[in-house]
Amino acid sequence: MSGRSPSTRSSDRARPDVAVVGAGPIGLAIAWRCAARGLRVVVHDPAPGSGASAVAAGMLSPVAEAYFGEHELTSLLLASAARWPAFAAELTEATGVEVGYRTEGTLMVGLTGDDLAEARRLWAYQQGLGLPVTPLRPTELRDREPALAPRVRGGALAPTDHQVDPRLLVPALRTAAQRAGAVLVAQAVHHLADVDAQVIVVAAGCGAAALTGLPVRPVKGQILRLRAPGGVAPGFRHVIRGYADGEPIYLVPRVDGEVVLGATVEERTDTSVTAGAVLRLLRAGVDLLPELAEYDLVEAVAGLRPGTPDNAPILGPLPGRPDVLAATGHHRHGIVLTPVTADLIADLVTTGVPDPLLAPFRPDRFLADLVDGGGPDHTMEGERWS
Repeated sequence: MSGRSPSTRSSDRARPDVAVVGAGPIGLAIAWRCAARGLRVVVHDPAPGSGASAVAAGMLSPVAEAYFGEHELTSLLLASAARWPAFAAELTEATGVEVGYRTEGTLMVGLTGDDLAEARRLWAYQQGLGLPVTPLRPTELRDREPALAPRVRGGALAPTDHQVDPRLLVPALRTAAQRAGAVLVAQAVHHLADVDAQVIVVAAGCGAAALTGLPVRPVKGQILRLRAPGGVAPGFRHVIRGYADGEPIYLVPRVDGEVVLGATVEERTDTSVTAGAVLRLLRAGVDLLPELAEYDLVEAVAGLRPGTPDNAPILGPLPGRPDVLAATGHHRHGIVLTPVTADLIADLVTTGVPDPLLAPFRPDRFLADLVDGGGPDHTMEGERWS
């Protein structure tokens, strides 16, 4: 793939340098970065911001989300989280919009002895990677968050795990991209052959599977939104993650009184909200923070995360199609990975040189599975790239 620069030939004046398919945070951030470099950018999406980001909690948690066997993904999460302070500041400067970026840190907790034992296994692994995880006794936890239930057996602090509000982030990214010159086209793309641009970036979340044949599947997540009574801020400041009688749970406080409580992980393709999921989430949340029982329940919603076979994103050129770049499959990590994905893809578009960070996440890591019949039988613009 060759580097791209703003076209100057008269025959190219009407043709975009970059077409981004998908106007979630990933697609909009890529469009913003590309347009800011002087490229002509068009973004295709009939309903910007209506995908997984509309449901996301917005945790920036490279430490708490560091799981066994995901070393390369953890490195990418850390690299992106490190970019978030400057990214949020730049976005606010470009738009005048605050995006809810908060740095109080994350408390990881276990309600019962079994919960704490499970959590400690993960904390030991995270500490072994050199990540900042500080174990805390129950009294130390309640010194930080007095609203925690007395039953909580112990926890740990991840001070560098922060948060942002996706429902503020996406409109801000749209404004930034448009102010930089990107054009939003409110139409769906069903075939990449219908898109005319020097480079096409597929940032369509779960929709990337039909467009590219990549193994991106929907992973359902149900979440709740609560609100503190009286319009005051919630009675806790940290993001709280942990286990309550075996139920994994997170609680994300917003300054306007909202609390995001989630989330289920279901291998399903529907977006219905089920009574069982609401019951489990509320029970676990109230077990950790009893005051939530008095909060207003204002929303119960489900969305579809774009999952991949190895839980890692798919970033880079499609095999045999250097003009088509994938930026999808972010699963639970779409918000935290927004800055690094935008930078890496924009750099690849403009220079043609892939950053070494991209190597573990290239689309061709799934090539053997597709050739062996493990993936979809997909033809794109008349060429079987698998």
